[in-house]
Amino acid sequence: MNKWEKSLAVAARSARATGYCTAVFVRGLALIVVVPVLVYSSVLCLVGLGLLVLPYELRLLRRLADAERARLGRWAAPVAVAGPHGRRPLLVMLSDSATGRDLRWAPGQLVAGTVLGILGVALFLFPVAVSVLAGLWWLFPAQDPIRLILDVPIDSWASVVYAGVPQFLLSVLLALFGPPLVARSAASVSRWLLAPSAAAALADRVAALDRTRSGAIDAHGSELRRIERDLHDGTQARLVSLAMQLGLAERLFGSDPAAVGPLLTRAREGAEEAMAELRDVLRSVYPPILADRGLAGAVSAVVARSPVPATLAVGELGDVPAQIEVAVYFAVTEALTNAAKHAHAGTVAVTLTRTAAAVRAEIADDGRGGAAEGLGSGLRGMRQRVEAVDGALRVRSPAGGPTVITVECPCAS
Repeated sequence: MNKWEKSLAVAARSARATGYCTAVFVRGLALIVVVPVLVYSSVLCLVGLGLLVLPYELRLLRRLADAERARLGRWAAPVAVAGPHGRRPLLVMLSDSATGRDLRWAPGQLVAGTVLGILGVALFLFPVAVSVLAGLWWLFPAQDPIRLILDVPIDSWASVVYAGVPQFLLSVLLALFGPPLVARSAASVSRWLLAPSAAAALADRVAALDRTRSGAIDAHGSELRRIERDLHDGTQARLVSLAMQLGLAERLFGSDPAAVGPLLTRAREGAEEAMAELRDVLRSVYPPILADRGLAGAVSAVVARSPVPATLAVGELGDVPAQIEVAVYFAVTEALTNAAKHAHAGTVAVTLTRTAAAVRAEIADDGRGGAAEGLGSGLRGMRQRVEAVDGALRVRSPAGGPTVITVECPCAS
């Protein structure tokens, strides 16, 4: 990387830091309204009125806090997004440990976020202010000339050169290196307020493991019952019919050899059908295409067979553990089925990527939306299968669409 590329990289980093500072400042301004309203609603809870509006305010606060959590990773150690409250009751929201951290973060962000946010933006715009003020020195009265960073009066074009230019260069340095420092400071404050303590993180982890373990056991039980049902109703019935036909052929072999041929033909056809059904059952446990073509190839085949026109974008996946491949593969398959069966979508876009920490699949359709667990869409089974490998499934499906299903499964390099 040459000096010019390094300079561009520094400028781009400063611009990203300024964008983060701007977002922090805007959230700080929003909290100037939200925090007093929360306090007022809490007081009104004593007479019952606050109980009606407090859930909506906590949901709004969670959105603001999660927006901050989602952007912390670039400037501080990342903090996991807590997730929306949804339609959970007020007591459930308040019992959530992340809600306490949201409430702790709100006043801190109100003060630190507003101050640090505007400071980062001001540093980035400082060269513009210096240039404008130095160029308009003639608008200021002679007895009160403009003074910039170094407190040197600028009262002529000559002073613009010997005093204004050095101060402009100094302001450029501040604009390049100041906003990233401010962004890191603001992110550190937010992380300190939003990140769970070691004990809380351990408790959350134990609760998550308990939940996913229960989900994995339920999913495993459902899978075993489905396999047993498929084998009993399909393969076993065909094998019983096959045995009966072979027994009848054995009895007729000596007395009526001509009748044996059709029986053997039907027995062969039944054996082929039983093998085909058995292969289908085995595919539902671990699709052979995953072993043959890997996750990218398997998903590509599913997308090609999709009843809804679908596109696929695949990044470099590398080696993916088998259990992760199965979870992602079935999640994509179920999502495509839902897009055709429930959402009545016209198009679907599937994106499959890999980071250092996870494999991520995103399935977006332009259907009617409104997808929710418990409505026969298979989302609960998808979540159980994904959480069984310590992954996460997020569904964004407002009424009217579009629906975006995101699957992330940990997959350390």
